[in-house]
Amino acid sequence: MHLSLRQLQIFSGIAEAGTTTAAGELLGLSQSAVSAALGELESLLGLALFDRIGRRLVLNGHGRALLPQARALLAGVNDIERRFRADSPTGAAVRWQVGASTTIGNYLMPARIADLQELNPHAQVELVIGNTREVTTAVQRLEVDVGLIEGPSHEPGLEVARWRQDELVIVFGERHPLASRFSDGADLAMLRQARWLLREPGSGTREAAEQALLPHLHGFAEVLQLGGTEAIKQGAVAGLGLACLSRHAVADLVTLGKLRVLATPLPPLQRQLWVVRHPGKRIPASLRQLLGLPADVFSDD
Repeated sequence: MHLSLRQLQIFSGIAEAGTTTAAGELLGLSQSAVSAALGELESLLGLALFDRIGRRLVLNGHGRALLPQARALLAGVNDIERRFRADSPTGAAVRWQVGASTTIGNYLMPARIADLQELNPHAQVELVIGNTREVTTAVQRLEVDVGLIEGPSHEPGLEVARWRQDELVIVFGERHPLASRFSDGADLAMLRQARWLLREPGSGTREAAEQALLPHLHGFAEVLQLGGTEAIKQGAVAGLGLACLSRHAVADLVTLGKLRVLATPLPPLQRQLWVVRHPGKRIPASLRQLLGLPADVFSDD
């Protein structure tokens, strides 16, 4: 049996695209070349990897078992190529794909990327932003080199380490109906009766707010769900409710006076930020430098 990386790449492309035609467009190959490569792979393995449903190819049990192994092999080859290109005399650019949940991606990572590129002009970082669930899924599928998330990972088979602490604050806008009372702070009764602006389930920001507030409030009287941190910030500015967000996320509007930090009897609100990787992924020096990871985190690299 002689499997090729090209066959595995085409197999992975079909799994992602759903048809040989779409996979060919994704990989820059003709439909006939993709079909031939899939036929060769299935012949070598002695079994079908897809169920043919109309024009679509849907992974069967054999295909689902092969896909993570194929992706791990392809990711390993990419890591080898990037590692040795980085050490070559030409100084070819090295690109890292980093998945980051919303607050981290929007407010913490841009400055880190700029700092890295000042030290290493050949380093390039592609930032893929999503909620915590989307980032961990991307790490699981080897679509990114590493993930930074705002809540604990619930995906099996991933390695997770503490990254840094993040301070949470409760904010309100001047148009809030109780803004004049909030100027003197809020007690627990007021917090329990308030309308809260929250992200969607699966968001690390939502999970962090619930973990910080629910032990003290024992529930939310009313929730308005908004689909992003910026929407929550603007909703708070418009007086729609209270928001519990990272201090980094609201710093701009607090500075402008459009949001105010609410004083409460709650203890300081903190959350843990996490770094997550697939066991098959290395964390090379430049990526470790970007993330500020100490030597003992993922120390097998």
